[in-house]
Formats: sequence, C-alpha cells, structure tokens
Amino acid sequence: MKDFHYLRRKFKRRYARTRRGAPRIQRLVPAAWLAAPLLAALLLPLAIVPLRGGGQPVPKAMPQATERPVLPEAAAGEAPQPEVHVYLSQSGQIETLPLEEYVSGVLAAEMPADFELEALKAQAVAARTFIMRRLVAGDSSGVPVPGADVTDTVSHQAYVSQAALERDWVRGGKSAGLAKLRRAVRETRGVIMTYKGQPITASFFASSGGYTENSEDYWNAAVPYLRSVASPWEQEITPNLAATYTFSISELIGKLGLSGKALPASKDLAASGRAKPVSSSSAQMPVKVLSLTAGHRVKEISIGGTVFTGREVREKLGLRSSQFTWKRKGSEIIITTYGNGHGVGMSQWGANGMAKEGSTATQILKHYYSGISFVQVSTLLKK
Repeated sequence: MKDFHYLRRKFKRRYARTRRGAPRIQRLVPAAWLAAPLLAALLLPLAIVPLRGGGQPVPKAMPQATERPVLPEAAAGEAPQPEVHVYLSQSGQIETLPLEEYVSGVLAAEMPADFELEALKAQAVAARTFIMRRLVAGDSSGVPVPGADVTDTVSHQAYVSQAALERDWVRGGKSAGLAKLRRAVRETRGVIMTYKGQPITASFFASSGGYTENSEDYWNAAVPYLRSVASPWEQEITPNLAATYTFSISELIGKLGLSGKALPASKDLAASGRAKPVSSSSAQMPVKVLSLTAGHRVKEISIGGTVFTGREVREKLGLRSSQFTWKRKGSEIIITTYGNGHGVGMSQWGANGMAKEGSTATQILKHYYSGISFVQVSTLLKK
C-alpha cells in the first residue's frame, strides 16, 4: 500500500509538470504573409474611452456599494487551460503557452507593475477576455502567418515573451513587480467578461480626457457594452495628460492631403478680381469644429474647407487622441490633445485612479463595460 501511494504521488507530480509545460517556440518557415484588416481581427471595433455627453457633471468618485460585488471564484488546481499561439513580431517565431501565462505576459506589457493591485486584476480580466473571444471564434485575423492566434503588438494586445520576462524582469531586478503581476493573474484565474453569454470585445486604452467614447463614434458600429461613461479618476494622476504638437502650415497641408486643393489666402483677390494662386505659407487654413462625440471628442471638423472626422485627423497627424484643441501662432498650427488612445472601453489610468479610491476590479470593469457578466473560462468551453 505504501508503494502504491508513493507511485500515485509521483505520477501526479509528473502529470502536473506535463500539464504546465514550458512555453514552446516554433520557428517559422518563410511564408507569404496573410493580409487581414485590423477591424476584422477584432470582430467588433476595438475601443478607447472618450467623454460622455449630455452635459453631465464629472463625478468626483464612483459611489461605493455597501457590499462590493466580487469576481467569480478563481479556478483552483491545475484545471486544463486553452493554449495560446503568439506571433512574436521581432523574431518571427510563434510562442505556444497556457492561457494564464499568456495573460501574465500581456499584463507585463500593457500596465505598469506599480499600479494598484485591483487595477492590475481588472486589466488581467480584460486581457483574458480579449484572447478568449478570438479563441472561441477561431479568429486569427490580423496575424501575418498561419499557426498563430494573435500577435504581440498593440494591433491586438501587447505581450512580453516568456524569454523576455526571464531576461528583463527576473534577472533584471524586477522580480517583485513580476510577482505582483502574477498575483493579479492568479487571483482572477479563468475569469472573463461576457455579454449575453459571449466573450466581449474588451477594448482598453491608456487615458481619457474625462469620459470614454461610444464605440460607434470611433468604429461606426454600436456595441451595447462599449458606452461612453465618465472617467474623472485619471485627471490628477496621469503624467502628461495633455500633449502639444506644432506643425507648419505646409506640413499640415501635406499630412492632411490638402495639397492642390484651393485654400483661402490672406489676400484673396488680385487687382483684376481673380483669385491669386495660394501658397502654403499664405493659406489661412480656417478651422471649425462641426460636432463633438458623446465623449466630448472631435466628431467632425472642417479644415481649409475640407471636412474630416476627429479620428481621421488623429491618424493623419499622429495625435495621441481625437480630443484636441487647435490654434494658429504665426505660420504654425499648435494642437493640444487630452488623454491617450482611442477612448473606447476601459481607461487604464482611470482604472488605477478608481483602485486608489478603493474600488474593486469588479467595480472597475462594470463601470467601463456596461451590462457585462463574469464567467469562468471552463464554463464557457463546456457550451
């Protein structure tokens, strides 16, 4: 009997090691890259948080419930995990590893380890939900090679490989920070967000200017759980919340694709009454904001007589946000942006601000994602 129990324990240890396994790196044979649009990669538009409209005042703090809701109890033991195949953009390899280890790598890339634990837990749930949506749907769009589920870039969600974690965190003197990240993953193990039984598009961004954005104001598709909500918590804690960009008139014309189009000039008419040729230095570049989104970002803006969306201006000029102000100083245009990112979904700095005021990960997630529920991955996979 003693020998039986000894062999049983030995088998269990060996089985556990086999289940955990080490991440596997697959070297790729050169192949034609697959084209796939980013929006398709997300099934639904990714999101970044803009400001809420309707003239509502920004609350100073989120009301605290008498009894705080809690996340579903983390799965115990060595429950089977889905594997994630990550395309590593720098090496061109595919890393294969268990779901929870993948989430740790995303957390290391997407949120500073010195953030509050509850904010890190909220980010872990968002990262796990994002990849589970792709795995359940069999979606590998936006991946440049066959055999991978997701890339390690912000086109999907950033990820630090297991080798880089060992090199830069364990041996690089950041073991305490990594332990904190792994604690956040462990305490939310297997938990994802769903809406009507399906994993949500858990979009997130760095910081807002006070509100998040409705999904349709950035991606032209209304998603019921990606609604504009107030996000005042990052206002006092986010470094460089406002950023200033300076462009010459000619540079702006080139970036916006206005070259060759008629632009108003400082002296419009020649003595003959005909319009004079307009140079980039003499163009006045009249600017008028035509409308704002629910999140208080620029929805449409007229520049030099051409109408752009706020998103178009942001992307063409490389701005951090589509919430911006615009002024001219001599021959230069000065643009100031507020917040960082598309503004749809969870604000990461807002989440940290909420956590600092005592909010739980559940409260943070339910604030930024409207009407969502929490389930275990194992429950989802049984369907």
